[in-house]
Amino acid sequence: MDGLKRILVVDDEMQTRELFASMLDSFGYSAEVARDGIEALAKLSLDIDLVLLDAIMPVLDGFEVVRRIREGTIYNDIPIVMVTGLASKEDRLRAAEVGANDFIVKPVDMTELRIRTASLLKMKEAQDAIKRHKAELEERVERKTAALRLALDEMAEAKRAIHQAYMDTIHRLALVAEFKDMDTAAHVQRMSGYCAILARALDLPSRQVDTILKASTMHDVGKIGIPDAILLKPGKLTDKEWEIMKQHTVIGARILSGSSSELLQMGEVIALSHHEKWDGSGYPNGLAGENIPLVGRICAVADVFDALTSVRPYKKAFSNEESLKIMREARGLHFDPHIFDLFIENFDRVLTIQKEHRADCLGRGMVGTTCENTSSETT
Repeated sequence: MDGLKRILVVDDEMQTRELFASMLDSFGYSAEVARDGIEALAKLSLDIDLVLLDAIMPVLDGFEVVRRIREGTIYNDIPIVMVTGLASKEDRLRAAEVGANDFIVKPVDMTELRIRTASLLKMKEAQDAIKRHKAELEERVERKTAALRLALDEMAEAKRAIHQAYMDTIHRLALVAEFKDMDTAAHVQRMSGYCAILARALDLPSRQVDTILKASTMHDVGKIGIPDAILLKPGKLTDKEWEIMKQHTVIGARILSGSSSELLQMGEVIALSHHEKWDGSGYPNGLAGENIPLVGRICAVADVFDALTSVRPYKKAFSNEESLKIMREARGLHFDPHIFDLFIENFDRVLTIQKEHRADCLGRGMVGTTCENTSSETT
């Protein structure tokens, strides 16, 4: 029986069932029989290829059986031929409405039955081929999607590792000058944290805030090019030494220049402009007011506060109160007034950053000093 088309004959009369089964056998098909609609619905699971269904039956008539088959999701594409003595137009329309594919009137002509069943079975075979092809395509797509997802996950992980290595390199680059200056990573974290607070207070886009947070860590990278005798000198610098010290802005910008990285590009701007002053008396280019890049004005406030509240080779650490007093006197001179005002308005957040990154001071045995922050010099 394997490979033969299986046709379900549903009729409440045994003689009719046997007649149809005999004809179907002569056509080369395998016949299954059911004496009513309930048995027919149960036998659909026998891989039925076509249903020959009597219209008039007790319990469930043929129309109801068709309706239930079409409402299901598993066997709703099985071809169904209604076989009945009813021949009115209304009956044929009703059979079509509930989902019958064809309609044969009793007494059944053997040739007609053979031609119609063959036609519907070819249709079913084509549908099955399409379904198999669709299933194969879906399986193929699923396999390719799974492979692509795995490749994308691996690519994302690789990019994540590259990005982490890149950020680690940036962080270590920023620390080069700080370690040379006998400071620690905490200064970089504090100063960049203050910059991010100001960037948010200015309602800058979150992406730009994040870039400022990371780029500001490189503000003093140019100190790597300043001789230790000048950088670590405990006393006042001579005029010549001071001119050399001011070059750390230019050196830092040169180190960071020429990169396609948005982060390094902003780092270059910050390195060059964070010592410019609102009144034009800063360095290296004597820019004034809004001619100073916004990120430079932001970093100027953050850097000076961190410098004032830090222990440096040439000064003790000032308290927060002393530092703010000094900075208020420089509002509109050294600092952009609006940015300085935002710094004061958000000082509770500044204190949070300050407290989070003060452990380095304690680790260096400075418990007796006012080490609430560590930063670059106030130059």
